[in-house]
Amino acid sequence: MSAPIESETADPFDAAWLQAAGDGLDEAGRALLAQAAEWVREPLRGIRASTGEALDAHSAGVVAILAALGSDAVTRAAALLAVQSAPAGEAARQDPMRKAFGPEVMTLVQGVRALLRLGQVAGRAEDAADGDQKEKQRKMLLAMAADLRIVLMRLASRLQSLRWYAGTHTPCPPGFARETMSLYTPLANRLGIWQLKWEMEDLAFRFLEPDIYKSIARQLEEKRNEREAFIDAVVGRLRDALEDARIPAEIHGRPKHIYSIWNKMRLKHLAFGQLFDLRALRVIVEDERACYAALALVHALWTPLPDEFDDYIARPKPNGYRSLHTVVADEQGRAFEVQIRTRDMHQFAEYGMAAHWRYKEAGARGGQVSASGDYDQKIAWMRQLLAWKDEGGPAPKAQAADRIYVMTPQARVIELPAGATPVDFAYYLHTDLGHRCRGARVDGQMVPLSTTLQTGQTVEIIAAKSGGPSRDWLNPQLGFLASPRSRAKVRAWFNAIELQQRIAQGQALVEKELQRLGRTATNLEQLAQQLGFARADDLYVAAAKEEFSLRQIDHVFREPVSPAQAERDEARVYASDQGSVARTGKSGVLVVGVDSLLTQLARCCRPAPPDLIGGFVTRGRGVSIHRRDCASWAALAQRHPERIIEVAWGDTGGTMYPIDLGIHAQDRPTLLRDLSEVFARLRLRVVRVTTHSRRSLAHMVFTIEVRNGEQIAQALAAVNELPGVDASRQ
Repeated sequence: MSAPIESETADPFDAAWLQAAGDGLDEAGRALLAQAAEWVREPLRGIRASTGEALDAHSAGVVAILAALGSDAVTRAAALLAVQSAPAGEAARQDPMRKAFGPEVMTLVQGVRALLRLGQVAGRAEDAADGDQKEKQRKMLLAMAADLRIVLMRLASRLQSLRWYAGTHTPCPPGFARETMSLYTPLANRLGIWQLKWEMEDLAFRFLEPDIYKSIARQLEEKRNEREAFIDAVVGRLRDALEDARIPAEIHGRPKHIYSIWNKMRLKHLAFGQLFDLRALRVIVEDERACYAALALVHALWTPLPDEFDDYIARPKPNGYRSLHTVVADEQGRAFEVQIRTRDMHQFAEYGMAAHWRYKEAGARGGQVSASGDYDQKIAWMRQLLAWKDEGGPAPKAQAADRIYVMTPQARVIELPAGATPVDFAYYLHTDLGHRCRGARVDGQMVPLSTTLQTGQTVEIIAAKSGGPSRDWLNPQLGFLASPRSRAKVRAWFNAIELQQRIAQGQALVEKELQRLGRTATNLEQLAQQLGFARADDLYVAAAKEEFSLRQIDHVFREPVSPAQAERDEARVYASDQGSVARTGKSGVLVVGVDSLLTQLARCCRPAPPDLIGGFVTRGRGVSIHRRDCASWAALAQRHPERIIEVAWGDTGGTMYPIDLGIHAQDRPTLLRDLSEVFARLRLRVVRVTTHSRRSLAHMVFTIEVRNGEQIAQALAAVNELPGVDASRQ
């Protein structure tokens, strides 16, 4: 399982290593690899990684793993160069490595360095058991790799570290092994790089559960020779039978790994001896017809076990996986599993969506694996990459995502929309932190708040103890915010500040009015409710926005008047006011040809100068004065034409005449207040109001006193200017 460990004093980049590491490369590729080895030989000599492993030996081991996977020369060279420390400052812009190896190699080198930083920070994370965080870290590993060969190098580096712990018998930190199981092996699983997945799982399991590992390994070893001999015999017998039936097929033994065995024992509650697939075969044929023919042949040669047959060809799994699975037993009762599939099915299972491995990962984690379309798309790009060396052409590139993944200093991964800034990051963590954000460090360097963040960066927010956001943040031209969520929080802050300012302004106005009225001890909440507001703050806002007249406060403190008392008051006013028509003989109406004749204004039409008027002689009450357009006067004239008399307006002086205004409007809480303010502004006296509301419509009649037609016209014009109000004279 573990590769031989190089001596600490030997040159890890010797000729033998170069020969093995350059396997499958052309002369140009070998030359590039040799150049990279020479470049790092001296800088890495004597330097150790945080694990204690020599860096030169580590990089040599990583390249050996990549060579076994058949990666290209650029990938292998970049893996060597990535472990050398990156230059800083001006030297970074004049990096001689870029001049020596070109932009493609440097792109991979920079990507691997970024992933190494992620691993170092994530290793210190306190929430390693957080499934959501681990899922985000896996996505972040993929999102950071513009060229997905970077992820392949990171996985190879992790495997080499595990091999070093195993080969040198150095105790592996439990956190390192747990991180491997929670982050790196699921990633390799999803990418379908099972060569790395199984070995990382077995090594990490060996460090985490050494007793269980040794127990399973001992049981496997005890019967390994017997098991291999059994498989060889079964393969030979099945191959002969398929050849006799003229069914072309490839037959392979399917090895089981210790972690996979333990996982199945744990999930299915089985003992070691109850596992059927410790002995397993995989048969690959040409087409579906051959699958079922081979299945019939297997069932004819051996006895099938009941309830151990699955036809995933007729009923594919939801993820598209197709194959025939059966368990059979020989004459001695020894059970073994056989999987039968076509080459296309095998290619899909191995390279399509990693269906065979995904369902196992779901079982190991106790749940279902879910992945976004973009995530699966990146996996497909990685699979193309692994097959690229045989197909030729340029290496595929991962497509840009619309999400980025950055980290807090505590290694918590934060998912943000592409184009997000440090201010967006701060608002994602906490609204109050976003309000107080004054600066940011990205990977330890101070940056402007409008800096666009990139996947893999570590962001630290510098915040004031108090304060709020800047209005400049809402200016899209300045680029401080990319997230609509953050922009909404900034707007909400300014709206809240504006509301508080209006409340303070309105409270000052209300308290000033109460002071003028000598009512400073008034309960403001009760006052607001009496005025039709739910809270005092609503009253203050309305007063500050001039949507409420402070003169209405005075009405609250007036004693209520009963209808009978109001009637008596009205009669008294008409009898006592010098300018009222209630006083006999002061109507200003002259009866043609008659002096000192008693006249009274009809209440049905309430005439006022300069209305066209007519008189009707009543019995005992003198002459009743009507408007010419009055319906009652027209009816009287038709029945008693002999009692009609000519009348005209005389010198009215300052006499006040009551008239009725009919008003129709959409009912609302402030309608009566709005109408009263109009009449108060025109200095018109309101002597009576009647109202009736039905189905959100209000019908009102205001009796007001006017001197002439000009005041009538002014009143109608002012009332009709109110929204949703229609006024006319009755």
